[in-house]
Amino acid sequence: MAGQGSVRMNLSAGLASVGVAATLVLLKIWALGTTASLSVAASLADSALDLMMSLAGLMAIIYAARPADEDHAFGHTSVEDLAALGQAVFIAISGAAIGWTAVNRLLGAGGEQALRDEGKGMIVMILSIAITLVLVLWQRRVAKRTGSRVVAADSLHYVSDLLPNAGALVALWASREFGLGQIDSLVALAAAVMLLFGASRIGKGAWDALMDRRADPALIVAIGDIARTWPGVHGFHDLKTRSAGSRVFVNLHIELDGNQSLREAHAIGAGLRRQILQEFPQTDVIIHKDVAGES
Repeated sequence: MAGQGSVRMNLSAGLASVGVAATLVLLKIWALGTTASLSVAASLADSALDLMMSLAGLMAIIYAARPADEDHAFGHTSVEDLAALGQAVFIAISGAAIGWTAVNRLLGAGGEQALRDEGKGMIVMILSIAITLVLVLWQRRVAKRTGSRVVAADSLHYVSDLLPNAGALVALWASREFGLGQIDSLVALAAAVMLLFGASRIGKGAWDALMDRRADPALIVAIGDIARTWPGVHGFHDLKTRSAGSRVFVNLHIELDGNQSLREAHAIGAGLRRQILQEFPQTDVIIHKDVAGES
């Protein structure tokens, strides 16, 4: 049930992301035609790319939700890591491009363009920021509950959109009130730095999972504490973990009294497994039973 709940939450975040991206594209197309603002045009291009990324992320979530089969005995959740790694690369490229453009503008490359109807453009950008903020809050809640790297990467992408949107808003306001045109370049440069740092974090997490790096050390310690104090368990060894998407696979050897019945040994292992799954619903646990004192 917990797994199905996580799937539903991930799907809701993916569908919300696609819906928001499509809405923002339509709004910004209208704003661009109204204002002729280059900052709005840049924001429109970013939202159009967001739409493509959100669609790719949604497809990854849907594929990852497929049950295990003969060819994929451990399920399909690794596709989340592949999608997150692709998103991280795309975010890094976007950040570098935004930063390069911002620096060029600050150094005076390219000319300024007169804007029009800035007030209407400002309304669109305020609405865009509000819609994006609501989406990010939901995505972060889902990512925290399910551990989905796809949702986390998508959330980062939309967080990075808040600064360019704010930059476009400030640029429109500064153009209308003071005739200034350089402010959003500074905001864009800050957004580029945030993009690069965020892409590094998401990309590292996805890469580590694809390379079968162990799970969070705190999770490993917590599982070890449960096993150490579980009734009937005389010790444990070979606690191994790996991550695939939002799932954590756990292998654990427990040491039991060799004189007890198979039924009793099974009951101890099954109870321990249920407790671990209750504490950490994102895990998939396999427990091996060994005789205490024998290697």
